Amino acid sequence: MLLLLIETSSINCSVALCDEHQVLASIEKCEQNVHASFLTLYINEVLTTANKKIEDIDAIAVGKGPGSYTGLRIGVSTAKGLCYSLDKPLISCNSLNTLFIQAKEINHQENAIYCPLIDARRMEVYSCMMNARGESLSEISAIILNEQSYEEILKENKMIFFGDGAEKTKSLFTSSENIEYIDNLYPSATAMKEEALMKFHSKDFEDVAYFEPYYLKEFFLTTKK
Repeated sequence: MLLLLIETSSINCSVALCDEHQVLASIEKCEQNVHASFLTLYINEVLTTANKKIEDIDAIAVGKGPGSYTGLRIGVSTAKGLCYSLDKPLISCNSLNTLFIQAKEINHQENAIYCPLIDARRMEVYSCMMNARGESLSEISAIILNEQSYEEILKENKMIFFGDGAEKTKSLFTSSENIEYIDNLYPSATAMKEEALMKFHSKDFEDVAYFEPYYLKEFFLTTKK
């Protein structure tokens, strides 16, 4: 069994190849506006590194968001195109959950509340809260950060903030001793492995024709005056 994993919900363009037991190859580049130029190159590179052909894969898993509109559009359209041409199933993985898996490996605290924050421009972030077992403590939502955000929760709970939106909170919560940060953390395809495998075995597949990324809010193009 072979899965191709694609994560493009942030500035991190990340691709990995895994089997039932391990990640066989991976590559990523964390830089603005790299997805369109590097994604297909990275897919070819992980296949070459693992000495596999694109026809060998059994399914493709893609990060569905929430996150960057452009990044998600490129990642999902690439995954859908490959699934359609190869007649392979499509799996979607939540990008906030992928971030949580990475954060827990770096800083595992059984009683902490994990709070992934993905940048949504200005002071807005896509966020949710989870316990150390990955159980949801809040709905995924787009929130505008201010000094009152998480105020009541922080009075009695340790919180761990991470993701490219976490930097926005540092100027707001300077007096709280119940916050820890994990800096420079972006969703990575390698952390999608367990969710992708679980969905593959349970045949939890997306409809290739109709699947859309989890944008969470509408995207508006600005025009020059």
